[in-house]
Amino acid sequence: MILDTLQRPMRDLRISVTDRCNFRCTYCMPKEVFGKDFQFLPPAALLSFEETTRLARIFVSLGVEKLRITGGEPLVRREVEKLIEMLAALPGVRDITLTTNGALLARKAQALAASGLKRITVSLDALDDEVFRAMNDVDFPVARVLEGIDAARAAGLAPVKVNMVVQRGVNDHCVLDMARRFHGTGIILRFIEYMDVGTTNGWRMDDVVPASEIVETVNREMPLEPIEPNYTGEVARRYRYKDGGGEIGLISSVTQPFCASCTRARLSSEGKLYTCLFAAEGFDLRALLRAGKPDEDIAQTIRRVWTGRRDRYSELRTAATAALPKVEMSHIGG
Repeated sequence: MILDTLQRPMRDLRISVTDRCNFRCTYCMPKEVFGKDFQFLPPAALLSFEETTRLARIFVSLGVEKLRITGGEPLVRREVEKLIEMLAALPGVRDITLTTNGALLARKAQALAASGLKRITVSLDALDDEVFRAMNDVDFPVARVLEGIDAARAAGLAPVKVNMVVQRGVNDHCVLDMARRFHGTGIILRFIEYMDVGTTNGWRMDDVVPASEIVETVNREMPLEPIEPNYTGEVARRYRYKDGGGEIGLISSVTQPFCASCTRARLSSEGKLYTCLFAAEGFDLRALLRAGKPDEDIAQTIRRVWTGRRDRYSELRTAATAALPKVEMSHIGG
């Protein structure tokens, strides 16, 4: 186990497998920036599955127990299930999960489960089709995401979690519809405060719907009570329905930061290590791999980066910090 300057261990590794996505969600990859002429990484720049697996093995040797596959949209990476199979075979990995927008999930769910994926998280920001199509900005219908969720459950990827980013004046009126839809289904709905990730989404504090307001909205119709976290460092504050209809989670990076317990490292698709979702720069591990450095040299670099880590962006956030240069969320996952 290695600790950073604030005594936080490194337990989780989020692995981006692509910087590309088939959506253009306005809070993540606005079309005005990520248009037809945007230059994504060329295939040769991406880590191969073998390179990714080697780095994951080194991270696990340093204390990482959980792996999450992200993007971009990870399911647009060809044969990503092969990578999952390779990662699942690593000794010491307790959990492998994946976050997806669900567009390709209906046809991929069985292969993902067969590869060793344990759980899945689906991003879904509204059940109202008009609202959802406007937010993904590629006119993708909500019904096809729901088909993907059903396919994931049928494949045994449970519990399925659904993430909803809530924006004032955009989809905040959809909160109750989402809660009603997933109440009693075994699916865990998590509401996420709109964050100032990257520099392209036009974030303003006025657009944030505080987690406390979301809880009050749901509680008025379906009474809730708080419950303990599943494990130390869990980012979502958990509530269960008093009628036994399951639970919801609130990820409140803006109004209730959880920097003090953050155990997450992030690996970009071209092999850079980021120590925070809001970091400006990464540390190039791909260069070490392709220079033929042995595992111990790479491990030493990761140790040095992590033990020097002092990130606590969300605790320091102001209107001024929101404008600072930051890596885009689409590049390193959420």
